[in-house]
Amino acid sequence: MNVANCPRCGKIFVKGFAEVCPNCVKDLEQQYEKCLKYLRENKGVTINDLSEATGVAVKQITKFIRDGRISILHAPNMSYPCEVCGTLIRENTICESCRLKLVKDVRNNAEDERRSQERVRQENKVTFNIQDRLKDKR
Repeated sequence: MNVANCPRCGKIFVKGFAEVCPNCVKDLEQQYEKCLKYLRENKGVTINDLSEATGVAVKQITKFIRDGRISILHAPNMSYPCEVCGTLIRENTICESCRLKLVKDVRNNAEDERRSQERVRQENKVTFNIQDRLKDKR
């Protein structure tokens, strides 16, 4: 039996398929239903409008969208914040600008690592040459 503390409320529960306790699952389902009902009646809302009208946190609505429970395909004004900078986006987890910066940083780190390894190889090469020459002179 896998027992855990609920990350939402802190209560101890038997962990199964859900990552939260049964009470929090019910609460999340109610929040989901509120959002769904409001979206059906109000097609052009933003995520902030939806949050204000339903009392569901933007973070939770974003999770519903990312989990595929709420589709924004036919909701032209619905977008959610980039996980890095907060810019509103409609797909993925980070905006294009942050993605490009991340790719650039990864490339720079890889290049720095390559240079560092090359420098170590050159230093080792010089050390061996000096030692070899000292042996030859004896």
